Amino acid sequence: MPSTFCKPLEKGLSRAVARGTKTTPSPASPTDLVFFSLLDRSMRLLYFTAHQIWPINTGARLRDYQLARQLAARFSVTFVEMRHAGEEHTMPPDGSGLTSVVTLDKGRTYSAFKILRGLAGPTPLTVLNCWSLRLASELADVLQSRQFDTVQIEGMQLMKYLPVIRKAPGCPATVVDWHNIESELMWRYAKTAGNPLKRVAAWRMAKLIERAENRLLDTCDTHIVTSERERQKLLARHPGANIQVIPNGVDAGYYSPKQIAEACRRTGQCDSRRTILFVGSMDYHANIDAVTWFSRAVWPEIARNHPDVKFTIVGRDPAPEVRALASDRIDVIGTVDDVRPFYASAVAVVVPLRSGSGTRLKILEAMAAGVAVVSTRLGAEGIDAENDVHLLLADGGPEIAAAVGRVVSSAETRARLSAAARAFVVSRYDWTVVSEQLCRIHCDLVRPRQLSSFPKGL
Repeated sequence: MPSTFCKPLEKGLSRAVARGTKTTPSPASPTDLVFFSLLDRSMRLLYFTAHQIWPINTGARLRDYQLARQLAARFSVTFVEMRHAGEEHTMPPDGSGLTSVVTLDKGRTYSAFKILRGLAGPTPLTVLNCWSLRLASELADVLQSRQFDTVQIEGMQLMKYLPVIRKAPGCPATVVDWHNIESELMWRYAKTAGNPLKRVAAWRMAKLIERAENRLLDTCDTHIVTSERERQKLLARHPGANIQVIPNGVDAGYYSPKQIAEACRRTGQCDSRRTILFVGSMDYHANIDAVTWFSRAVWPEIARNHPDVKFTIVGRDPAPEVRALASDRIDVIGTVDDVRPFYASAVAVVVPLRSGSGTRLKILEAMAAGVAVVSTRLGAEGIDAENDVHLLLADGGPEIAAAVGRVVSSAETRARLSAAARAFVVSRYDWTVVSEQLCRIHCDLVRPRQLSSFPKGL
Protein backbone atom coordinates (compact mmCIF):
# COMPACT_ATOMS: atom_id res chain seq x y z
CA MET A 1 0.00 0.00 0.00
CA PRO A 2 1.44 3.43 -0.87
CA SER A 3 2.21 5.92 1.87
CA THR A 4 -0.47 8.59 2.13
CA PHE A 5 2.12 11.09 3.31
CA CYS A 6 5.10 10.75 0.95
CA LYS A 7 3.15 10.75 -2.28
CA PRO A 8 4.87 8.47 -4.83
CA LEU A 9 6.75 10.03 -7.69
CA GLU A 10 6.36 8.55 -11.13
CA LYS A 11 9.06 6.90 -13.29
CA GLY A 12 9.26 9.94 -15.48
CA LEU A 13 10.18 12.10 -12.52
CA SER A 14 12.79 9.65 -11.24
CA ARG A 15 14.46 9.64 -14.66
CA ALA A 16 14.32 13.44 -14.72
CA VAL A 17 16.09 13.62 -11.36
CA ALA A 18 18.78 11.28 -12.70
CA ARG A 19 19.23 13.46 -15.81
CA GLY A 20 18.81 16.81 -14.01
CA THR A 21 15.97 17.87 -16.35
CA LYS A 22 12.29 18.63 -16.01
CA THR A 23 9.49 16.50 -17.39
CA THR A 24 5.75 16.05 -17.06
CA PRO A 25 5.03 13.12 -14.72
CA SER A 26 3.24 10.11 -16.17
CA PRO A 27 0.78 8.01 -14.16
CA ALA A 28 2.38 5.85 -11.46
CA SER A 29 2.43 2.08 -11.99
CA PRO A 30 1.78 -0.41 -9.16
CA THR A 31 5.54 -1.07 -9.09
CA ASP A 32 6.21 2.65 -8.57
CA LEU A 33 3.76 2.79 -5.67
CA VAL A 34 5.45 -0.09 -3.86
CA PHE A 35 8.90 1.33 -4.64
CA PHE A 36 8.22 4.72 -3.10
CA SER A 37 6.35 3.26 -0.14
CA LEU A 38 9.48 1.25 0.68
CA LEU A 39 11.59 4.40 0.38
CA ASP A 40 9.34 6.17 2.89
CA ARG A 41 9.58 3.32 5.40
CA SER A 42 13.37 3.24 5.15
CA MET A 43 13.75 6.89 6.21
CA ARG A 44 15.69 7.48 9.42
CA LEU A 45 14.99 10.56 11.54
CA LEU A 46 16.74 11.91 14.62
CA TYR A 47 14.45 13.97 16.85
CA PHE A 48 16.50 16.23 19.17
CA THR A 49 15.08 18.02 22.24
CA ALA A 50 16.46 19.92 25.24
CA HIS A 51 14.25 18.02 27.71
CA GLN A 52 12.95 14.54 28.42
CA ILE A 53 10.01 13.35 26.37
CA TRP A 54 8.24 11.85 29.39
CA PRO A 55 6.28 12.58 31.52
CA ILE A 56 4.11 14.95 29.50
CA ASN A 57 3.82 17.81 31.97
CA THR A 58 4.51 20.82 29.72
CA GLY A 59 3.21 22.03 26.40
CA ALA A 60 6.64 21.57 24.80
CA ARG A 61 6.82 17.92 25.89
CA LEU A 62 3.30 17.31 24.65
CA ARG A 63 4.08 18.72 21.20
CA ASP A 64 7.36 16.78 21.00
CA TYR A 65 5.81 13.48 22.08
CA GLN A 66 2.86 13.71 19.73
CA LEU A 67 4.86 14.82 16.69
CA ALA A 68 7.58 12.21 17.30
CA ARG A 69 4.91 9.54 17.79
CA GLN A 70 3.19 10.43 14.53
CA LEU A 71 6.51 10.47 12.64
CA ALA A 72 7.42 7.10 14.18
CA ALA A 73 4.26 5.59 12.73
CA ARG A 74 5.77 6.10 9.24
CA PHE A 75 9.53 6.30 9.69
CA SER A 76 12.33 5.07 11.97
CA VAL A 77 12.71 7.74 14.68
CA THR A 78 15.58 7.96 17.18
CA PHE A 79 14.67 10.38 19.98
CA VAL A 80 17.60 12.20 21.62
CA GLU A 81 16.64 14.03 24.79
CA MET A 82 18.38 15.99 27.55
CA ARG A 83 17.82 15.24 31.22
CA HIS A 84 18.18 18.08 33.73
CA ALA A 85 20.39 17.61 36.77
CA GLY A 86 18.46 15.85 39.53
CA GLU A 87 15.61 14.86 37.22
CA GLU A 88 14.38 11.29 37.41
CA HIS A 89 15.04 9.19 34.33
CA THR A 90 11.73 8.28 32.68
CA MET A 91 10.80 6.52 29.45
CA PRO A 92 7.77 6.96 27.20
CA PRO A 93 5.20 4.14 27.00
CA ASP A 94 5.82 1.23 24.66
CA GLY A 95 3.12 2.46 22.31
CA SER A 96 5.16 5.50 21.27
CA GLY A 97 6.66 3.57 18.34
CA LEU A 98 10.09 5.21 18.70
CA THR A 99 13.02 3.12 17.48
CA SER A 100 15.12 4.20 20.47
CA VAL A 101 15.40 6.93 23.10
CA VAL A 102 18.87 8.28 23.92
CA THR A 103 19.22 10.37 27.07
CA LEU A 104 22.01 12.94 27.43
CA ASP A 105 22.62 14.19 30.98
CA LYS A 106 22.53 17.97 31.02
CA GLY A 107 24.86 19.93 33.26
CA ARG A 108 23.98 22.77 35.60
CA THR A 109 21.91 25.58 34.09
CA TYR A 110 21.59 29.22 35.14
CA SER A 111 24.98 29.28 36.86
CA ALA A 112 26.35 32.74 37.69
CA PHE A 113 28.99 32.32 34.98
CA LYS A 114 26.41 31.39 32.32
CA ILE A 115 24.13 34.25 33.31
CA LEU A 116 26.96 36.76 32.98
CA ARG A 117 28.03 35.28 29.63
CA GLY A 118 24.43 35.25 28.45
CA LEU A 119 23.95 38.93 29.25
CA ALA A 120 27.27 39.89 27.70
CA GLY A 121 26.52 38.03 24.45
CA PRO A 122 26.70 37.25 21.64
CA THR A 123 25.26 33.84 22.61
CA PRO A 124 22.04 34.22 24.65
CA LEU A 125 21.56 32.41 27.94
CA THR A 126 18.84 30.16 26.52
CA VAL A 127 21.40 28.70 24.11
CA LEU A 128 24.24 28.52 26.65
CA ASN A 129 22.04 26.56 29.06
CA CYS A 130 21.70 23.75 26.51
CA TRP A 131 25.29 23.64 25.27
CA SER A 132 28.39 21.75 26.38
CA LEU A 133 31.30 20.10 24.59
CA ARG A 134 30.48 16.82 26.34
CA LEU A 135 26.90 16.85 25.03
CA ALA A 136 28.16 17.75 21.56
CA SER A 137 30.51 14.75 21.64
CA GLU A 138 27.71 12.43 22.80
CA LEU A 139 25.38 13.70 20.08
CA ALA A 140 28.14 13.14 17.51
CA ASP A 141 28.42 9.53 18.68
CA VAL A 142 24.70 9.00 18.12
CA LEU A 143 24.93 10.54 14.65
CA GLN A 144 27.86 8.26 13.83
CA SER A 145 26.01 5.15 15.00
CA ARG A 146 23.77 5.13 11.93
CA GLN A 147 23.12 7.35 8.93
CA PHE A 148 20.13 9.64 9.42
CA ASP A 149 18.19 11.24 6.57
CA THR A 150 16.84 14.18 8.59
CA VAL A 151 17.33 15.74 12.00
CA GLN A 152 14.50 17.68 13.64
CA ILE A 153 15.72 20.19 16.24
CA GLU A 154 13.23 21.39 18.84
CA GLY A 155 13.84 25.07 19.42
CA MET A 156 16.51 27.66 18.70
CA GLN A 157 18.10 26.76 22.06
CA LEU A 158 19.87 23.86 20.33
CA MET A 159 21.33 25.88 17.46
CA LYS A 160 24.97 25.49 18.64
CA TYR A 161 24.73 21.78 17.79
CA LEU A 162 24.15 22.46 14.08
CA PRO A 163 27.87 22.17 13.16
CA VAL A 164 27.90 18.72 14.80
CA ILE A 165 24.84 17.66 12.79
CA ARG A 166 26.30 18.95 9.52
CA LYS A 167 29.38 16.74 10.01
CA ALA A 168 27.26 13.60 10.41
CA PRO A 169 27.48 10.84 7.79
CA GLY A 170 25.33 11.66 4.78
CA CYS A 171 24.91 15.29 5.91
CA PRO A 172 21.27 14.92 7.05
CA ALA A 173 18.75 17.60 6.19
CA THR A 174 17.73 19.78 9.15
CA VAL A 175 14.30 20.90 10.32
CA VAL A 176 13.98 23.42 13.16
CA ASP A 177 10.72 23.44 15.11
CA TRP A 178 10.06 26.88 16.62
CA HIS A 179 7.68 26.20 19.50
CA ASN A 180 7.64 29.96 20.03
CA ILE A 181 9.41 32.95 18.63
CA GLU A 182 11.57 33.21 21.73
CA SER A 183 12.57 36.83 21.16
CA GLU A 184 8.91 37.84 20.90
CA LEU A 185 8.18 36.06 24.16
CA MET A 186 11.05 37.90 25.87
CA TRP A 187 10.12 41.29 24.38
CA ARG A 188 6.61 40.87 25.77
CA TYR A 189 7.95 39.85 29.17
CA ALA A 190 10.18 42.94 29.19
CA LYS A 191 7.07 45.10 28.81
CA THR A 192 5.09 43.46 31.64
CA ALA A 193 7.79 42.61 34.24
CA GLY A 194 7.20 44.59 37.41
CA ASN A 195 10.83 44.71 38.54
CA PRO A 196 12.89 47.35 36.66
CA LEU A 197 16.04 45.19 36.79
CA LYS A 198 14.12 42.26 35.31
CA ARG A 199 12.83 44.52 32.54
CA VAL A 200 16.36 45.62 31.64
CA ALA A 201 17.67 42.04 31.71
CA ALA A 202 14.73 40.83 29.61
CA TRP A 203 15.28 43.62 27.07
CA ARG A 204 18.94 42.62 26.74
CA MET A 205 18.04 38.93 26.43
CA ALA A 206 15.37 39.66 23.80
CA LYS A 207 17.87 41.57 21.69
CA LEU A 208 20.47 38.78 21.86
CA ILE A 209 17.88 36.08 21.16
CA GLU A 210 16.56 37.96 18.13
CA ARG A 211 20.07 38.22 16.69
CA ALA A 212 20.61 34.49 17.26
CA GLU A 213 17.26 33.73 15.61
CA ASN A 214 18.27 35.75 12.56
CA ARG A 215 21.44 33.68 12.27
CA LEU A 216 19.39 30.51 12.58
CA LEU A 217 16.98 31.64 9.85
CA ASP A 218 19.94 31.89 7.52
CA THR A 219 20.73 28.19 8.05
CA CYS A 220 18.84 24.87 8.06
CA ASP A 221 16.75 23.43 5.26
CA THR A 222 13.31 24.04 6.74
CA HIS A 223 11.80 25.90 9.68
CA ILE A 224 8.39 25.07 11.14
CA VAL A 225 6.25 27.36 13.28
CA THR A 226 2.90 26.93 14.98
CA SER A 227 0.89 29.60 13.16
CA GLU A 228 0.70 31.65 9.97
CA ARG A 229 1.13 34.80 12.09
CA GLU A 230 4.54 33.56 13.26
CA ARG A 231 5.46 32.50 9.73
CA GLN A 232 4.79 35.98 8.39
CA LYS A 233 6.68 37.56 11.26
CA LEU A 234 9.80 35.48 10.57
CA LEU A 235 9.53 35.92 6.80
CA ALA A 236 9.55 39.68 7.33
CA ARG A 237 12.95 39.24 8.99
CA HIS A 238 14.29 36.71 6.45
CA PRO A 239 12.23 36.53 3.21
CA GLY A 240 14.35 33.73 1.77
CA ALA A 241 13.83 31.24 4.58
CA ASN A 242 11.78 28.09 3.98
CA ILE A 243 9.16 28.36 6.74
CA GLN A 244 6.17 26.02 7.05
CA VAL A 245 3.26 25.95 9.51
CA ILE A 246 2.73 22.89 11.71
CA PRO A 247 0.18 24.00 14.32
CA ASN A 248 -0.13 22.63 17.81
CA GLY A 249 -2.69 19.88 18.08
CA VAL A 250 -4.75 17.76 20.43
CA ASP A 251 -5.60 14.09 20.84
CA ALA A 252 -9.32 14.58 20.28
CA GLY A 253 -10.14 10.97 21.11
CA TYR A 254 -8.47 11.26 24.53
CA TYR A 255 -10.78 14.16 25.39
CA SER A 256 -13.98 12.65 24.01
CA PRO A 257 -17.04 12.59 26.32
CA LYS A 258 -16.70 8.82 26.71
CA GLN A 259 -13.04 9.01 27.71
CA ILE A 260 -13.66 11.88 30.14
CA ALA A 261 -16.49 9.94 31.81
CA GLU A 262 -14.22 6.91 32.12
CA ALA A 263 -11.45 9.06 33.65
CA CYS A 264 -13.90 10.41 36.23
CA ARG A 265 -15.08 6.91 37.12
CA ARG A 266 -11.54 5.57 37.42
CA THR A 267 -10.11 8.43 39.48
CA GLY A 268 -13.19 9.42 41.45
CA GLN A 269 -11.97 13.02 41.21
CA CYS A 270 -14.96 14.76 39.64
CA ASP A 271 -15.95 17.82 41.66
CA SER A 272 -19.65 18.39 42.22
CA ARG A 273 -19.13 22.16 42.36
CA ARG A 274 -19.05 24.20 39.17
CA THR A 275 -15.60 25.55 38.38
CA ILE A 276 -13.83 28.15 36.30
CA LEU A 277 -10.65 26.33 35.23
CA PHE A 278 -7.13 27.37 34.31
CA VAL A 279 -4.66 24.71 33.12
CA GLY A 280 -0.95 25.27 32.51
CA SER A 281 2.59 24.91 33.83
CA MET A 282 2.52 27.09 36.92
CA ASP A 283 6.26 27.74 36.99
CA TYR A 284 6.04 29.59 33.66
CA HIS A 285 6.08 33.38 34.00
CA ALA A 286 3.23 34.04 31.52
CA ASN A 287 0.92 31.62 33.36
CA ILE A 288 1.93 33.01 36.77
CA ASP A 289 1.09 36.52 35.61
CA ALA A 290 -2.19 35.35 34.07
CA VAL A 291 -3.63 33.65 37.17
CA THR A 292 -2.41 36.24 39.68
CA TRP A 293 -3.82 39.10 37.60
CA PHE A 294 -7.10 37.24 36.97
CA SER A 295 -7.50 36.39 40.67
CA ARG A 296 -7.08 40.01 41.73
CA ALA A 297 -8.61 41.98 38.86
CA VAL A 298 -11.35 39.70 37.48
CA TRP A 299 -12.27 36.93 39.88
CA PRO A 300 -13.79 39.10 42.68
CA GLU A 301 -16.62 40.30 40.40
CA ILE A 302 -17.28 36.78 39.08
CA ALA A 303 -17.28 35.37 42.62
CA ARG A 304 -19.70 38.06 43.76
CA ASN A 305 -22.15 37.45 40.91
CA HIS A 306 -21.90 33.65 40.94
CA PRO A 307 -21.56 32.38 44.53
CA ASP A 308 -21.86 28.72 43.46
CA VAL A 309 -18.71 28.83 41.29
CA LYS A 310 -15.07 28.44 42.31
CA PHE A 311 -11.78 29.07 40.48
CA THR A 312 -9.45 26.08 40.04
CA ILE A 313 -5.80 26.31 38.94
CA VAL A 314 -4.26 23.05 37.69
CA GLY A 315 -0.64 22.66 36.64
CA ARG A 316 2.78 21.53 37.73
CA ASP A 317 5.08 23.30 40.21
CA PRO A 318 2.96 26.29 41.28
CA ALA A 319 5.18 29.26 42.09
CA PRO A 320 4.90 30.77 45.62
CA GLU A 321 2.78 33.66 44.35
CA VAL A 322 0.37 31.17 42.81
CA ARG A 323 0.14 29.05 45.98
CA ALA A 324 -0.60 32.26 47.89
CA LEU A 325 -3.84 32.64 45.90
CA ALA A 326 -5.42 29.57 47.53
CA SER A 327 -8.60 30.34 49.50
CA ASP A 328 -12.03 28.87 50.17
CA ARG A 329 -13.05 29.59 46.55
CA ILE A 330 -9.70 29.38 44.77
CA ASP A 331 -8.12 25.92 44.55
CA VAL A 332 -4.45 25.57 43.60
CA ILE A 333 -4.07 21.91 42.67
CA GLY A 334 -0.56 21.50 41.26
CA THR A 335 0.48 18.43 39.25
CA VAL A 336 -2.20 15.88 38.38
CA ASP A 337 -1.92 12.52 36.62
CA ASP A 338 -5.05 13.14 34.57
CA VAL A 339 -6.57 16.58 33.91
CA ARG A 340 -9.76 15.27 32.31
CA PRO A 341 -11.84 15.05 35.53
CA PHE A 342 -11.24 18.77 36.05
CA TYR A 343 -12.66 19.51 32.59
CA ALA A 344 -15.73 17.46 33.52
CA SER A 345 -16.70 19.87 36.31
CA ALA A 346 -15.68 23.06 34.48
CA VAL A 347 -18.30 25.44 33.13
CA ALA A 348 -15.58 27.50 31.48
CA VAL A 349 -11.84 27.50 30.86
CA VAL A 350 -10.16 30.89 31.14
CA VAL A 351 -6.94 31.86 29.32
CA PRO A 352 -6.25 35.40 30.63
CA LEU A 353 -2.72 35.60 29.20
CA ARG A 354 -1.07 39.01 28.89
CA SER A 355 2.34 37.79 27.71
CA GLY A 356 3.89 34.75 26.04
CA SER A 357 4.11 33.53 22.46
CA GLY A 358 3.11 30.58 20.30
CA THR A 359 -0.26 28.83 20.25
CA ARG A 360 -1.93 27.52 23.39
CA LEU A 361 -2.40 23.79 23.74
CA LYS A 362 -4.62 24.51 26.73
CA ILE A 363 -7.24 26.09 24.44
CA LEU A 364 -7.24 23.14 22.04
CA GLU A 365 -7.55 20.67 24.92
CA ALA A 366 -10.46 22.58 26.46
CA MET A 367 -12.24 22.71 23.10
CA ALA A 368 -11.70 18.97 22.57
CA ALA A 369 -13.05 18.34 26.08
CA GLY A 370 -16.23 20.23 25.24
CA VAL A 371 -15.69 23.14 27.64
CA ALA A 372 -16.43 26.74 26.67
CA VAL A 373 -13.31 28.93 26.47
CA VAL A 374 -12.88 32.59 27.40
CA SER A 375 -9.49 33.95 26.31
CA THR A 376 -7.64 37.16 25.75
CA ARG A 377 -6.84 37.83 22.12
CA LEU A 378 -3.15 37.31 22.83
CA GLY A 379 -3.97 34.01 24.54
CA ALA A 380 -5.77 32.73 21.44
CA GLU A 381 -3.09 33.90 18.99
CA GLY A 382 -2.39 31.49 16.16
CA ILE A 383 -5.61 29.48 16.48
CA ASP A 384 -8.01 30.02 13.58
CA ALA A 385 -11.07 30.12 15.82
CA GLU A 386 -13.91 32.64 15.46
CA ASN A 387 -15.05 34.84 18.32
CA ASP A 388 -18.54 33.95 19.59
CA VAL A 389 -18.50 30.81 17.43
CA HIS A 390 -15.77 28.62 18.89
CA LEU A 391 -14.84 30.72 21.97
CA LEU A 392 -15.28 34.15 23.53
CA LEU A 393 -12.46 36.69 23.20
CA ALA A 394 -12.13 39.45 25.78
CA ASP A 395 -9.41 41.81 26.99
CA GLY A 396 -9.32 43.77 30.22
CA GLY A 397 -10.89 42.90 33.56
CA PRO A 398 -14.50 44.08 33.02
CA GLU A 399 -14.74 42.53 29.54
CA ILE A 400 -13.38 39.17 30.71
CA ALA A 401 -15.67 39.14 33.75
CA ALA A 402 -18.66 39.84 31.51
CA ALA A 403 -17.69 37.07 29.06
CA VAL A 404 -17.21 34.53 31.87
CA GLY A 405 -20.51 35.61 33.41
CA ARG A 406 -22.25 35.11 30.08
CA VAL A 407 -20.95 31.53 29.82
CA VAL A 408 -21.67 30.67 33.46
CA SER A 409 -25.22 32.01 33.27
CA SER A 410 -26.29 30.44 29.98
CA ALA A 411 -26.39 26.69 29.36
CA GLU A 412 -27.36 27.45 25.75
CA THR A 413 -24.22 29.55 25.22
CA ARG A 414 -22.03 26.86 26.75
CA ALA A 415 -23.58 24.14 24.57
CA ARG A 416 -23.31 26.21 21.39
CA LEU A 417 -19.67 27.18 21.91
CA SER A 418 -18.51 23.75 23.08
CA ALA A 419 -20.19 21.84 20.23
CA ALA A 420 -18.75 24.12 17.56
CA ALA A 421 -15.31 24.13 19.18
CA ARG A 422 -15.03 20.36 19.46
CA ALA A 423 -16.04 19.85 15.83
CA PHE A 424 -13.51 22.52 14.87
CA VAL A 425 -10.52 20.91 16.63
CA VAL A 426 -11.42 17.37 15.53
CA SER A 427 -11.32 18.44 11.87
CA ARG A 428 -8.42 20.90 12.03
CA TYR A 429 -6.19 20.22 15.03
CA ASP A 430 -6.16 16.51 15.84
CA TRP A 431 -2.53 15.34 15.91
CA THR A 432 -3.19 12.85 13.10
CA VAL A 433 -4.30 15.75 10.88
CA VAL A 434 -1.52 18.12 12.00
CA SER A 435 1.24 15.57 11.39
CA GLU A 436 0.43 14.97 7.71
CA GLN A 437 2.21 18.13 6.56
CA LEU A 438 5.21 17.42 8.81
CA CYS A 439 5.64 13.99 7.25
CA ARG A 440 5.51 15.57 3.80
CA ILE A 441 8.18 18.10 4.79
CA HIS A 442 10.59 15.35 5.81
CA CYS A 443 9.79 13.34 2.69
CA ASP A 444 10.36 16.29 0.40
CA LEU A 445 13.78 16.89 1.96
CA VAL A 446 14.89 13.28 1.58
CA ARG A 447 13.19 12.04 -1.58
CA PRO A 448 15.56 13.67 -4.13
CA ARG A 449 18.54 12.16 -2.33
CA GLN A 450 16.92 8.73 -2.26
CA LEU A 451 16.06 8.88 -5.97
CA SER A 452 19.55 9.94 -7.00
CA SER A 453 21.05 6.96 -5.13
CA PHE A 454 19.23 4.41 -7.33
CA PRO A 455 20.43 3.17 -10.74
CA LYS A 456 19.21 5.29 -13.64
CA GLY A 457 17.47 2.35 -15.25
CA LEU A 458 14.99 1.87 -12.41
